[in-house]
Amino acid sequence: MGVIHSRVSHFSFQLDATDSTSAGRAGQWSTPHGVVETPAFMPVGTRGSVKGVLPRDLRECGAQMILANTYHLALRPGSEVVRDLGGLHQLMNWDGPILTDSGGFQVFSLSGLRRLTEDRVQFKSHIDGSLLELTPQRAIEIQEDLGADCIMCLDECPPADAPREQILAAVDRTTRWAQLCRDAQRRSDQALFGIVQGGIDAGLRERSAEGLIPIDFPGYAVGGLSVGEAPPDMYRTLDATVPMLPVEKPRYLMGVGRPIDIIEAVLRGIDLFDCVMPTRNARNATAFTSQGAVKLRNSSHICDKGPLDPNCNCIACTEHSRGYLRHLFHVGEMLGPMLVSIHNLTYYQKLVRDLREAIKLNRGAEFRLAHLAATASEP
Repeated sequence: MGVIHSRVSHFSFQLDATDSTSAGRAGQWSTPHGVVETPAFMPVGTRGSVKGVLPRDLRECGAQMILANTYHLALRPGSEVVRDLGGLHQLMNWDGPILTDSGGFQVFSLSGLRRLTEDRVQFKSHIDGSLLELTPQRAIEIQEDLGADCIMCLDECPPADAPREQILAAVDRTTRWAQLCRDAQRRSDQALFGIVQGGIDAGLRERSAEGLIPIDFPGYAVGGLSVGEAPPDMYRTLDATVPMLPVEKPRYLMGVGRPIDIIEAVLRGIDLFDCVMPTRNARNATAFTSQGAVKLRNSSHICDKGPLDPNCNCIACTEHSRGYLRHLFHVGEMLGPMLVSIHNLTYYQKLVRDLREAIKLNRGAEFRLAHLAATASEP
């Protein structure tokens, strides 16, 4: 379907297929550290590490791109330290693409530890109480030190139950900050994404998109979802928002990670995802499988010699039994969370790969129905 080049010369986005049964699409996003086949799921390495998973295991899982957190890395070890150690790619020994957020989500998640004004957000460190101040310009400076392929504008992410006046203020502040971020960017080898806010209000989402699209970012994110709203509200918001975003640029849904939500979003035209859910659930002994969620602490697995998922080829499934995995969690061995993290990430990567193939075959809607039938016990 042709290559579409963004104004950032190191990047291009190519649409390979669109699904006739939905708005789903399959593409290839070329970055300085490799091509990302979309739809794609990015494992979260908040502080420069995907918890319990080695870089080689991430590659074995099929991960193409990973995410790191600006706020946390700015606190420790500091963006200048990361820069002096060669940037995130060298620091993490990850040679594929990396995305960094801007700290905007922490405006929501750490609301009790921050002060928001018109031109900046001041955080009281959750570690030692020290002050971290982010302006749009400083957020870009930190991310340029970190050296990720894809960086995000500083934005304000309001909670789902915020009054309309607060969400409107967040939309307008996010738009003003986006222009300041664009003006502050110096590196041409980083794709800066604008972030559409607006809660679940279709009118505010339109206002946000109309403010951001003229800035001509090389990609656009949908933020402010998975912050407490019901899934049907999320889907309706995507129905209203995604058609407003440029067809020729990648679209990223921030922080959304239930498998069914990924499927629903892909079928509405989203390309990129991230979430801590696969690794966080793994640390709590919950595995995503082709037959639904498995809670490994359940006593029913004590003597189970079978694999965690007979349809998975990861090391947890091919070399260990459910009974052994249950034992590891029961006695508190760290190997349990490590193995199930590898499994869950493998599951997520297979999910988006299979979605990509379904889109190419115009079977997106069929894929959704089959998933719902097979995984009724998913959290």
